[in-house]
Amino acid sequence: MLKLIGQRLLAMVPLLLIVSIMTFSFTALLPSDPVDLIIGDRGSEEQYDLVRERLGLNDPFITRYLDWLGRAVQGDLGTSFFNSVRVTDAVLLRMPATLSLTLASVLISIVVGLSAGVAAALRPRSWIDRLATFGATIGQAIPNFWFGLILASVFAVSLRWFPATGYVPLRDSGWEWLRSITLPALALGLSTSAAIARQVRSAMVGVLQQDYIRAARAQGLSARRVIFKHALKNALVPVVTVLSFQVTVLLGGALIVEQVFAINGIGSLAIAAVRQQDIPMIQGIVLVLVLVVMLVQLVTDILYGLINPKARSS
Repeated sequence: MLKLIGQRLLAMVPLLLIVSIMTFSFTALLPSDPVDLIIGDRGSEEQYDLVRERLGLNDPFITRYLDWLGRAVQGDLGTSFFNSVRVTDAVLLRMPATLSLTLASVLISIVVGLSAGVAAALRPRSWIDRLATFGATIGQAIPNFWFGLILASVFAVSLRWFPATGYVPLRDSGWEWLRSITLPALALGLSTSAAIARQVRSAMVGVLQQDYIRAARAQGLSARRVIFKHALKNALVPVVTVLSFQVTVLLGGALIVEQVFAINGIGSLAIAAVRQQDIPMIQGIVLVLVLVVMLVQLVTDILYGLINPKARSS
């Protein structure tokens, strides 16, 4: 297992390098000049040249990239063009809200998806199976931001059970933190649980027809032990793959749902950076999000090794 983790960590290095080159190249190809956005139309030629020199925009592309990469390796992602805030500090300040929303959504999707998928697989072609399949289809068809608007209008505006907007950090109040992320987490998690439920249902139906399941039942093992210890464990192998992709989808969806519920996470920071064409901020956000996705893939490989011992040797 340690060898597998080491190999995956080493493989992350060239991938991060490629992502950094692509991100830096794309932002360098933006048609507008960031200096014009900073000083406006009223700046003099001397001010224009001074700002370009201060930002290092007169240096060759390779020089600017190597300088940025060297500082990024040390944890310095640069400074915002517009408010002189360090990109690393801004991302770390907003990341807890986005990660809290994403992790809560993952938990909801796993619980709902596994429960619905297992219930549907145990009674194929029954009303439970049809209801779960119909619910999964609707869940995948509804955009999560639209679902978030419905939840907010019903449970926040009409019933006033939850706050409609805002985010309370966990360190300030655990209860208020839970209330602030419940609706956005449901908006993300329920739509994602639909894909997990369909995959669990399909995998469980196939596993329950295997000979070793019939043998386990013939030995007199309880239905709960057969389902959860034997069938579900083997059915989770393909589900882990779907879950890893869905975590990436949830992370991207969280950036949009944050706008619906006015959560100051990475989403609002990224949108503001794109609108202002704040190049250092855009580069830093992209690099951090890619790193998070790669860590999710690493956790997926570890789960593969824990569920399927053959994956460790391969």
